[in-house]
Amino acid sequence: MLSETQKQQIEARGISVDTFQAQLENFKTGFPFLTIEAAATPAKGIKVLSADEQAKYISVAEGYKGNVCKFVPASGAATRMFKDLFEAADALKAGEKLKEGSPAAKFVENITSFPFFDAKAILNLTLYDKAWNYGAMPKGLIQFHKYENENRTPFEEHLVEGALYAKDANGDVRMVVTVSVEHQKGFEELYAQVKEKYEKRFGCKYHVTFTNQSPATDIVAVDMENNPFTKDDGSLLFRPGGHGALLANLNDIDADVLVIKNIDNVVKESLLDETIRWKKILVGKATELQEKVFGYLKQLDEKGADAPLAEIKAFMEDEFCVAVPEMPEAELVAVLKTKLDRPVRVCGMVKNEGEPGGGPYVIKNEDGTTSLQILEAAQIDKKNPQAVNAMQDATHFNPVDLVCAVKNYKGEKYDLLKHTDPKTGFISEKSFQGRPLKAQELPGLWNGAMSDWNTQFVETPLITFNPVKTVLDLLREQHCNR
Repeated sequence: MLSETQKQQIEARGISVDTFQAQLENFKTGFPFLTIEAAATPAKGIKVLSADEQAKYISVAEGYKGNVCKFVPASGAATRMFKDLFEAADALKAGEKLKEGSPAAKFVENITSFPFFDAKAILNLTLYDKAWNYGAMPKGLIQFHKYENENRTPFEEHLVEGALYAKDANGDVRMVVTVSVEHQKGFEELYAQVKEKYEKRFGCKYHVTFTNQSPATDIVAVDMENNPFTKDDGSLLFRPGGHGALLANLNDIDADVLVIKNIDNVVKESLLDETIRWKKILVGKATELQEKVFGYLKQLDEKGADAPLAEIKAFMEDEFCVAVPEMPEAELVAVLKTKLDRPVRVCGMVKNEGEPGGGPYVIKNEDGTTSLQILEAAQIDKKNPQAVNAMQDATHFNPVDLVCAVKNYKGEKYDLLKHTDPKTGFISEKSFQGRPLKAQELPGLWNGAMSDWNTQFVETPLITFNPVKTVLDLLREQHCNR
């Protein structure tokens, strides 16, 4: 039984009793594995565009009159980025020396190459409160790139990107950035400092909104017996629901097209051409697909069974890998309407040069149809030979490069919260103050949170994927002038 204090704690977060009970039930029942038909590959599931097709979609994007908005998840702290340096700092305090060739040693050797170097100190200045405190800062506010007369943060590089592919006919650039409450002021201050500079340079007007992950999307932790985890003071322990919680933020945006890309996936401006080019290709592909979907929906509405059902069925299978089983015409009309009348997303996929795992797959749905889904490795049943074979056959991975068309053919915005699969969450084992616990995450933003979308995968080049996962990634040519 919950105490009155615990009930008040749940209510204060904006979590309903039903939602709380559903969270507990998920821990008890777990989440089922999806039925994988095959990995999505260029043979089936991933489009490889010719040079002519690429040029065509760039032209479509450049002529698009709708409202485009960038969506940038940027709330994560940079703690993992500096993990090796934290460990080295602890070792130095204990009287040890830096190991030759270690990440920390490379950091020290190349300190002058980093844009945040100011010649005063190295590890302590980088990590702790008495100086930059980079170890506790969000990646979006850390200086990534050094230019002749300035240094830039990832947030600034996203402003530059937006001006180059998301500027409308009036010169407006819209961007929504999700940030943590504690760091929102820092983002707002940086934006105020640089806004005019980039507006003058690119001839645009920025409209940037900062949003926070709602506490109503947090999920209670449980102990190893699936009982609510209580802290020493008797209060419940809640944890963030993961990036799937950002679906609510995404749903609040009034735009025709949303472009999603992580905060740390940026390059220096001199290397930006291919990124901009491919972003336009994805926008053009998504908007053209949406127009075709609109046309077919109108025909189904107006003609019913007299609409070109075989053509529509073939379109769904060729473009979205949505294979619809044989059924009577009247039933087929209803199914095609339901399958067409959904948000559309086009996702860039990069060739896999590492270990197989999470990425693009063809899935068998409960209703007998198939669809394209982005799965994390944890969603793949390692005890199922077919699933393991599909994982081994995977040729591409998900770089988080999405273009989403989120309005229906009547110009109304889809309620994205109605197009998710709540049974695709994650459960993992963690600890709190030395005590083991189970943590749950909502269906991932580009995973189960977009399960009920019409999805197309397009091969994009590796040059478009340049994340900074560790501080030493800033020494790569995409980020450094060395």
